Amino acid sequence: MEFKGSYVALITPFTKNDEIDEDKIRELVNFHIENGTSGIVPCGTTGEYPTLSYEEHEKVIRVVIEEAKGKIQVIAGAGSNNTKRAIELTEYAKSLGADAALSTCPYYNKPTQRGIFEHYKAIADATKFPLMIYNVPGRTGVNIEPETVLKLTDLEEVVAIKEATGSLEQMIKIQELCGDRLAILSGEDHLILPMLSIGAKGVVSVVANILPAEMCNLIKAFEEKAYDKAFELHSKLYDISRNMFIEGNPVTVKAAMKILGLIDNDSVRLPLVSQEEKNNQKLKELFLKKGLIK
Repeated sequence: MEFKGSYVALITPFTKNDEIDEDKIRELVNFHIENGTSGIVPCGTTGEYPTLSYEEHEKVIRVVIEEAKGKIQVIAGAGSNNTKRAIELTEYAKSLGADAALSTCPYYNKPTQRGIFEHYKAIADATKFPLMIYNVPGRTGVNIEPETVLKLTDLEEVVAIKEATGSLEQMIKIQELCGDRLAILSGEDHLILPMLSIGAKGVVSVVANILPAEMCNLIKAFEEKAYDKAFELHSKLYDISRNMFIEGNPVTVKAAMKILGLIDNDSVRLPLVSQEEKNNQKLKELFLKKGLIK
């Protein structure tokens, strides 16, 4: 199975009573199927998985897979800084029929490079399931070094990496070392075009929550060597991408989705809080400028 194109780092919508909004999840899955998104990634950082109970985490994955019905790939968020829990989540995703698991580098613990390798090896050995490793040192406190990524490709289950260091130099080094041994996907929306130019296969995107067709078309244009069109879409999306973190993720993207009418409730769970109105106004001004609202 190929891992390429635009994958959405799906939000987790909540009801006004702070319950999982199952109906809205199903609606959003179909929204992405209709707009050409390559895959859904539930229960990542954008999906607020740290504040989901074990039961809620598993419910979100189940609902997404049920609604996807094999029409779109599902890369289930299954990361944890507890290796045993990461194995449990990965096995659960496998049992439901997900296509792969997104497995973040252990956070807070700050393991050594050897510890990182052994963490992923334990998951791979226990589950025999495709893994997309997720490198985001800004959140985890530790970088998966390119040499460690190369070593991880010795594990048959490691098929892709979501690379979110923001470092093109690191991405180039991974590409040089690993070649076609794994698919590299950008974890930074504003760097998609330059990352495609140095070998990335796509993106796991926050902005795709609001502009899925544009994100898909950018990657498609690049693949078809329609570079002028790719740059045009990059230019349209760049400012929006840079403004999706005014108050952090997923606070701002949920606010954006509410402004655009994609969700009715932009609530998040503590310790996150909903975006302030002055910043909502900044988004509205940007969306007016970009022609997204009138």
